[in-house]
Amino acid sequence: MEQKIFQLPEINREETKKRVEAALEKYRFYLLTYPEEQLPKVTTTYSLVPPANTNAFYSSTEKAAIDKVDFELEREEYMKWMIRGVNRLNQKERELIIKRYLSEEDVYDYEIYNDMGVSERKYYRIKSRAFYKLAFILRIEKYKEKAEVKA
Repeated sequence: MEQKIFQLPEINREETKKRVEAALEKYRFYLLTYPEEQLPKVTTTYSLVPPANTNAFYSSTEKAAIDKVDFELEREEYMKWMIRGVNRLNQKERELIIKRYLSEEDVYDYEIYNDMGVSERKYYRIKSRAFYKLAFILRIEKYKEKAEVKA
């Protein structure tokens, strides 16, 4: 009788780390910026060509306002999602992620581990553990593809 073994899929550590860093970077982007191209045009344009009547429902100003509201809603939802995920980490992991990635200022790893009062090695262990926990919490982890079995 053969016993079946249940195997969990293996995590692609590099890709998972990249995904978490990208998610944290997106949070920082949302925190710091607002795209200028979504602002309404206020300059008038003059043309010798008569304007074409279109079936456009919104003017450019209305469209800019709608785009701005949509962007604000997306940004707010993303930031809430990220904060809920970070708040599920333990105290040291949460402190590290907030200080390193979620603050407005750019800081270096050595500044954080000196501030936290931990060694460099312990800092990187905490950071690695926090990244993987955050990946699972946010459901952005990446698994390795199944290797083809050679016959």
